[in-house]
Amino acid sequence: MKTEELFPLVNEAGEVVGTATRKECHSGTFWLHPVVHLHVFNSKGELYLQKRSMLKDVQPGKWDTAVGGHVDAGETILEALAREVREELGITNADMKPLFVYPYRSKTEYELVNAYYTLYNGDIFPDPSEVDEGRFWSLDEIREAMGKDILTPNFEMEFEMVLKSPIFASINF
Repeated sequence: MKTEELFPLVNEAGEVVGTATRKECHSGTFWLHPVVHLHVFNSKGELYLQKRSMLKDVQPGKWDTAVGGHVDAGETILEALAREVREELGITNADMKPLFVYPYRSKTEYELVNAYYTLYNGDIFPDPSEVDEGRFWSLDEIREAMGKDILTPNFEMEFEMVLKSPIFASINF
């Protein structure tokens, strides 16, 4: 029998204040729980995006951040990030660096997003159970797709934050 996933509940400072099931967190309670995102850039300055599986219950078939996933109860942010990167893209050797942390409220949940980036030119092996496809996009291609229901709304918002981040300006592609 499969046990239900447990997520940590956090305050806006990221401090754990409790736990709840995935179902509870996604049922409109708006309990704040941490997630991780990874933006994967290559040396050409292109950004890897994944096309969400059509089987996903949220934003199926839309292009999204290279990696995104929930932190499990008892797991650190970096442990969750490494697990999600390994599961979704098959990458085990990326040098992941923090970008920013922000709260994001959707129609059904409230997440504390821990966004990271990496420069990566190695092989990527997307998990077909999670991702329909993936590829590197030029920043101009992403800008062209904005607002056309091709990208997830959360990615569009976060992409703008990445471009405005002082850290982004310091990346040497």
